[in-house]
Amino acid sequence: MPPATSPGGNVSAEKSGSAEWEALIACARPGVDGAKFANLFANVDWPALLALAEKHGVTQRFAAATQTLPETMVPAEIRAALAERQRGQTFFTLRMSAELFRLTERFAAQNIAMLVVKGPALAAQAYGDVSMRNYGDLDLLVRHEDIARATQLMSDAGYQAQIPLRAIAANKIPGQYAFRQREANLLVEIHNERTMRYYPRPLPTEKIFARSVRTEIDGREIPAPCVEDHLVIICVHGAKHFWARLMWIADVAALLSRHPELRWRRAEQAAEEVGGETMLHGGLLLAAQVLQAPVPEAVLARADAAAQRLSKQVLQWLPAASEAPPGLLARALYRVRMSGGGANGAKYFMRLLFSPTEEDWDASADEPRSFADVLKRPFRLAKKHRSAGKN
Repeated sequence: MPPATSPGGNVSAEKSGSAEWEALIACARPGVDGAKFANLFANVDWPALLALAEKHGVTQRFAAATQTLPETMVPAEIRAALAERQRGQTFFTLRMSAELFRLTERFAAQNIAMLVVKGPALAAQAYGDVSMRNYGDLDLLVRHEDIARATQLMSDAGYQAQIPLRAIAANKIPGQYAFRQREANLLVEIHNERTMRYYPRPLPTEKIFARSVRTEIDGREIPAPCVEDHLVIICVHGAKHFWARLMWIADVAALLSRHPELRWRRAEQAAEEVGGETMLHGGLLLAAQVLQAPVPEAVLARADAAAQRLSKQVLQWLPAASEAPPGLLARALYRVRMSGGGANGAKYFMRLLFSPTEEDWDASADEPRSFADVLKRPFRLAKKHRSAGKN
């Protein structure tokens, strides 16, 4: 079944007019098309292409793709730079995998259920190689009822908790429970059904744990969401970040390509459970339009009008999103569309706008959420994103 095309034709050519962007798109696609692929690199500015790959988080895909090109086509300095980055990524993933195994054993010993989301688990499921995906931390999913015990476990493991136990006791809900080992430069973020505020409806944690699988990394098995749940998770995550980096679309395309047995109705039902149908279908449209991901036409046909508009909006800013982020009005309209638009979308947008995180807490950590916390958030966000748009 042929992949969908973009509403305006060739995304890379129309939206950027850049030989570098066209080449990067080809690198990020799950398959490489021989001679046509090589032709895309005939007139590229190689340093600019490398910088673009890094901004969009697909350096490893770019490095792997260039290895299929004639050696004389790739400048020696670019090959050397990519080899150095690949070595660094390999060392980083080995260190993170070792830390993940250590933490997995500690959680199991304390009988705290945990799933590894995104990061190395997604890299293994989508690419079959944990070093093929860039990530900077470990993301874990636990039940809300286990957050206090998980925080103590992380502290005992040598991490500094960014959200203290007294805030947890006061039932204050942050954006995530972050833990750092500053000397080792390690960051772990723990999530639960209450921190996942970008889901229109609460995350069905029990169902996700019941559907979880064991994913192999370096000969060891770690607990992770099933492929269908992981697909929904990364589509919501990509939507949360405005799909501003090509890596998030590439993850969707790679996951679909590596798992042709994916149960589409199961994935759509998982999206329905959290009210994320628009975000799932928006991500699938982007993966099909930009990277020719193998999405069945029947699935794409079920995308609602909001998903169509969402993907079209993303295509307008994607190539330059890292340097020219969308403005306040575009962001607000996008957030409304994330949950289907209309009254539901407006309600979802208002909930996000007035749901404070730790960045908005005016009161001390051991006091319940205050009205000042709620009022502070929209002004902080407006200032933050207005400043980002000027940079």
